[in-house]
Amino acid sequence: MRRFLKKLLPDHEKIRSNPWLRPFENSLLHPRLWHLNRRSAAGAVAAGLFCGLIPGPFQMPGAALCAILFRVNLPLALVMTLYTNPFTLVPLYLLAYQIGRLLIGDTAGFLVPPAFDFDNFSAWTQAMQDWMLAVARPLAVGLIILADALALAGYFLTRGAWRFYLIRHWHRRRARRRSA
Repeated sequence: MRRFLKKLLPDHEKIRSNPWLRPFENSLLHPRLWHLNRRSAAGAVAAGLFCGLIPGPFQMPGAALCAILFRVNLPLALVMTLYTNPFTLVPLYLLAYQIGRLLIGDTAGFLVPPAFDFDNFSAWTQAMQDWMLAVARPLAVGLIILADALALAGYFLTRGAWRFYLIRHWHRRRARRRSA
């Protein structure tokens, strides 16, 4: 597994030789951000899954910031944010909204956004603002809970998968030594 991930990730020395990254050598080029082990991989998966639910173009900067703060594998954290894309974003946000509604105790049901009305644009704008404010609280609560759940699941599944791989590798090596 480690060899497979190392093939996908950029070489640390290649990054270090990039002149554009030289000003960030003390923080961005820290060796622990590029080292791949069980702890750094699990932390990177958790950071990427958590930051993947951040709205808009802030997912990767958020994952990079988390990787730098927690000293986990930076490229893996960035790649893990890609689970949110145009096909998965709407279902994930609907799930987060439903989780938020459940936790807040909102029984109003799904709020349908107001239909666009070009003739009465100012009234539509006000109705849209009211709708966004009504949806914002359950969505925010749900996004935080869903991001936490995905990060925890990703962390423990990665740790477990890495451990399973190592135990299997040890058993195979022991079997080879016995047969030799």
